[in-house]
Amino acid sequence: MSKRLYVGNLSCDITEDTIRQHFDGIGEVVEVCIVKDRETGRPRGYAFVTMASLAEAANAIVELNGKVCDGRTLRVNEAEHQVSRRGRHGRCD
Repeated sequence: MSKRLYVGNLSCDITEDTIRQHFDGIGEVVEVCIVKDRETGRPRGYAFVTMASLAEAANAIVELNGKVCDGRTLRVNEAEHQVSRRGRHGRCD
């Protein structure tokens, strides 16, 4: 069973490949979804990473929460399921 993680305090210059590199050493990454501003298209400073298993997700939290990436201290925890005010899920495109 896969598990979705929230990754916060990211640099606005972060790329999907950079995030994937940090998580690949811990387990199989199913998806990386960088949340972007609708108007500018620039990253908003957080992303969602889906790990292939619950154990890999738990290990990613332990290993990466508080780790420095591009000069910023990452915040990694379980993603909370939220629906936006418009009734849609958060956009990652």
